[in-house]
Amino acid sequence: MLQSKPLLLLGALCIATLSLGACSGKEEEGRGNRAPQVGYVVVEQEPVPLTTSLGGRTVAFETSEVRPQVSGIIRRRLFTEGGFVRAGQPLYQIDPSLYQAAVDQAVANLASARASAQAAEEKARRFEPLAKIQAVSQQDYSDALAQARSARAAVAQNAAALETARINLRFTTLSAPISGRIGRSLVTPGGLASSGQATPLAVIQQTDPMYVDMQQSSADLTRLRQALASGGVAAGSTSVRLKLEDGSDYGFVGTVQFSEVTVAEGTGTVTLRARFPNPQGLLLPGMFVTAMFDQAINPSAILVPQAAVQRDFDGSAFVYLVGKDNKAARRKIVADRTSGANWVVTDGLKPGDKVITQGVGNLKQGAPIKPVPASSAQRVGAPAGKGAAGDSAAKGQ
Repeated sequence: MLQSKPLLLLGALCIATLSLGACSGKEEEGRGNRAPQVGYVVVEQEPVPLTTSLGGRTVAFETSEVRPQVSGIIRRRLFTEGGFVRAGQPLYQIDPSLYQAAVDQAVANLASARASAQAAEEKARRFEPLAKIQAVSQQDYSDALAQARSARAAVAQNAAALETARINLRFTTLSAPISGRIGRSLVTPGGLASSGQATPLAVIQQTDPMYVDMQQSSADLTRLRQALASGGVAAGSTSVRLKLEDGSDYGFVGTVQFSEVTVAEGTGTVTLRARFPNPQGLLLPGMFVTAMFDQAINPSAILVPQAAVQRDFDGSAFVYLVGKDNKAARRKIVADRTSGANWVVTDGLKPGDKVITQGVGNLKQGAPIKPVPASSAQRVGAPAGKGAAGDSAAKGQ
């Protein structure tokens, strides 16, 4: 009898353990069949700007190369390299000696021509009454008139030569053709300047405002124009924003001025030009920048949070919807671009669809779900319930 009691206790303990294991298994099975809670948003159509991002380079608003129009030795440089110059400001002085002498010679030639013309005109006036009374021959009178006209023409020729000499003398002082920032001088005093030289003496650039030349694919531009013509999208804004080379935003907004009418054969792109204010001189000619602007507006697009959109192996996009009887429904969509934190969906969804944005990791087609608005608080971890209380009670025993 003493040996049978421990055996009875051991058997009762085994039965209790098996009962607890069976209960625990049923509880775990119940948890596994419980529908997961997911968050969803209700999508609606709304106008969405189609933002275009294009690389570009800054270009000076005006550029002028300072070139000599007469030849000679440069005597002085009259500006500070890298400084600001105004239109008409003297920049270089070429030796004017030869050109001053040419002006003096032209003045003398003009005076001689005027004297000869005066004498010829006096002779013609004297011959006129004599020819009427036939005191001189008609031929002599005609010759006097021709000499007077020739003398007047010589006066005009010498006056033009004098004006040319004065212009060349004025060109010995090279002035700034435009206002702007001037670069380094490419010639020093004592150097020879030639009217036909290929190298400029200096370059002036006006940098306020500035241009930004952007390159856009002709295919993209054609699609945009066709969409505008068909009414699929509306015309966007001409305002342009810039990102600088270091990734920072430029503080001023520009405006698209025009696009080229020809396509570059080598690249298949069209150049668009925008104009930006540059009062602080932050933009310099030749900088690489990124221009962003709303080239068009899609009036019937649908925005979906990026967390809701997944991709298949072929790259196509899809989302899960709250389907009939609270079951997950997989739907393919067309989402080719983003707008902020959202994908812009142009096909596959309709207004009123409930797109699942939270808890999409383990969803499958037709799986039961418990949908709640995405703005509701989501429960994380094992839910507190009867099963958890039972486990605590078991541990206490």
